[in-house]
Amino acid sequence: MSRAQGAVRWGAVLLLALAAGAQAADGVEPNTRVPAGVVRYAPTGFPDRIVASPLQEGAGGFAVSWRTDATVPAPLLEIVVAGDSPDMGLPRRLVASSHAQSTENGQALQHHVVVDGLQADTLYAWRVQGDRTWSAWHHTQTAPASGEPLTLLYFGDTQNKNVSLTTRVVREAMRHAPDARLALYAGDLVSGGNDEDDNEWGEWFEAAGALPTSLVVAPAPGNHEYFEEFEDTPQERRVLGAHWPLAFALPGNGAPGAQGTSYWFDYQDVRVVVLDGTSALDLGTAQAQARWLEQVLGDSRAAWNLALIHQPMFSPRQDRENALLREHVLPVLERHRVDLVLQGHDHVYGRRGGLQAGRATPQYLVSVAGAKQYRLSTQARESMAPVAEDTQLFQVLRIDGQRLRYEARTATGRLYDAFELIRDGQGRQLRELGDGRIPQRDCLRPASPKGRNDRCWE
Repeated sequence: MSRAQGAVRWGAVLLLALAAGAQAADGVEPNTRVPAGVVRYAPTGFPDRIVASPLQEGAGGFAVSWRTDATVPAPLLEIVVAGDSPDMGLPRRLVASSHAQSTENGQALQHHVVVDGLQADTLYAWRVQGDRTWSAWHHTQTAPASGEPLTLLYFGDTQNKNVSLTTRVVREAMRHAPDARLALYAGDLVSGGNDEDDNEWGEWFEAAGALPTSLVVAPAPGNHEYFEEFEDTPQERRVLGAHWPLAFALPGNGAPGAQGTSYWFDYQDVRVVVLDGTSALDLGTAQAQARWLEQVLGDSRAAWNLALIHQPMFSPRQDRENALLREHVLPVLERHRVDLVLQGHDHVYGRRGGLQAGRATPQYLVSVAGAKQYRLSTQARESMAPVAEDTQLFQVLRIDGQRLRYEARTATGRLYDAFELIRDGQGRQLRELGDGRIPQRDCLRPASPKGRNDRCWE
């Protein structure tokens, strides 16, 4: 390279650095790190977007989904009990089912495998096949036997700027809970909903890092997993985005009308019921989901019952009222005294108890893991405690026999909220854990970086 060429090159680098600095200075950052015209997440013959999801019975196995380009139909998954030697023995081989997907990043195949018949509380090594290549060997441990301790993670909306700002939350969560087996996501994993959001899904998986192959991942769909078809016309309607049914291999036991977006599973001493709030509110399935929820909770013999849904029963954001959920779903949650209702959507933090005074359960939680930050309503400040604005969070749940310990921690790991639910002969008792909590966090900016006074951050 000549001196002149070098000067031009370094001049270009300097201009890019100055542009990046200007962008950072005004606080406005693009939703993904992929510049216009750049192909970052094209499918190839190498397996990617690998994620383990729960089966209906968590002790007996899990399901796996992964992506390749269109040259890899029906690849294999290999699995074996993990061992200390690189020679772990002859693996079991399973053939995937493959589903075509067309995105702005090219033609892909999404592969699904159900891995069942496994031993409980056992560490397995597994890998998935691509075009003349394999993924790394991943380690996933099946659900422990009843009565053993269990740790799981819960994340609110990730949605925006996933690689830039969600990555640190995921890593901090795994650092604080290295023994976690299960991760629950309360919807709006990405901001888009149609076929033009493959970069966002690529960033979600990049931000998640090792989590989706180390833990079993159970997501709820959010409104941003849907898109508006025929927008601003009389035919406008909500349609589920193409990525959701392909990105995960979830149990097929959902509610009528929402079979692909609601489901339930048992994991050790916990029953997790996942609802589709968007379908309930916008597609007329609220009553059907409530009837299904009644049956699933009524049949539960689990010591602990958790509900996961995107839209909150009690919204902490101004001018939001999810009336159909409160009319149909809320009474079922209250009647069965679900222990925790884990929610997202409103991009703040808030906790409140149920409708009946003196009862420890349900506890209704709203949290946010990602960059978008809204503002609390006056009503939320009066009816919820604690609350927070302008704070990225993750939650750690530890179940040990008769106790469920809940912790909400900030992106830097500081304790923000904590309590225990204790099972005894009288039902559930709530014990607040105040030691070590940091003070309430409020948004101190008069407007977001883009000038919106209804948000704290974009």
